[in-house]
Amino acid sequence: MLRRSSAAGWPTRMDCVTMTGMKSRTGPIAFLTYLAVRVVFAIMEIFPIHWNLRTARILARLWPFLTTRHRDRAVAHLRLAFGDALPESEIHRIARRCLENAAMFAVEAVCLPRLMNAFTWSRYIQLENFDDALRVILEGRGAILVTGHFGSFEVTGHLLAALGFDTVAVMRPLDNVFLNSYIVRSRRKHGLQLLDKKGASTQAQAMLEDGHLLGFVGDQDAGRKGVFVDFFGQPASAYKSIGLLAMTTQRPIIVGYARRLGKVARYAVGATRIIRPPEWEVQSDPLDWITQAYTAAIEEMVRVAPEQYLWIHRRWKSKPRKRSRASRELQVARNDPTSDTQRSLAAGIESLSD
Repeated sequence: MLRRSSAAGWPTRMDCVTMTGMKSRTGPIAFLTYLAVRVVFAIMEIFPIHWNLRTARILARLWPFLTTRHRDRAVAHLRLAFGDALPESEIHRIARRCLENAAMFAVEAVCLPRLMNAFTWSRYIQLENFDDALRVILEGRGAILVTGHFGSFEVTGHLLAALGFDTVAVMRPLDNVFLNSYIVRSRRKHGLQLLDKKGASTQAQAMLEDGHLLGFVGDQDAGRKGVFVDFFGQPASAYKSIGLLAMTTQRPIIVGYARRLGKVARYAVGATRIIRPPEWEVQSDPLDWITQAYTAAIEEMVRVAPEQYLWIHRRWKSKPRKRSRASRELQVARNDPTSDTQRSLAAGIESLSD
């Protein structure tokens, strides 16, 4: 069991989310890495966030000179998504902006949680297309929040937590237990709860039924066992856990975004789509339909500002397999809302972010 030293900040079991089956790092190198990152964070907190964002953009311009791998991957994914609809010059421009936005996100992940609270949120947030989503949230029955690797995708969770809503984000623990412990504590300090994906199925269901808002990043590759859906005209693997949770708990899915407005710390927060139980109950394959519906909503938000999507993310990594077995799994999810679905739900949540 990990114990905490008051001098070194050694993580406790309570601070660390479970790392079952993961290569957790606890040695001296991990601790030195943690200290180096904390020094960088401390320096960043000295300066205004718009200075840090400007520095991030400058560093992002140097990124391709250090390694071209991520820029080349972004260009390849943009060609796959848009084909001949965009000229080559525009594809390369978006790829460059993608790297800038990735660097800016790193700054926002560090700085925004301490800046945003119930009194200051309006300095940073502009609400749009959010009325229906707010009505669902205010009902207090719980809802599933889904977003993609788009814009500053953690902002919505921080906003809702700052406004006093019980908000939980499903996360993959960091390999470095010291960094992981710090991230968990800092998020909890500002009201956002984090739920380890390992063994999260029972807790996730209970939290939803207790009225919590449960957040997922919904555009992660789920491997060949996932549900294959259309994303920018290409087959993409998606996790079953979001759809299974919605079907099991009969809670709506809110697909939302936090889009950057310019180069300052200002964000448009809104909802692209709300998926409600009556919509999927009439479908022949509800799990497949739900997964495609929220994926289409993510694509819709990306098309508004494609330069803010994380095109270096390997969204199309997995290729479809034969349909027969997938169809049998969908039939299980449809016909058995208890044991088999629960097992599928547990496996789906635990595989998130692998």
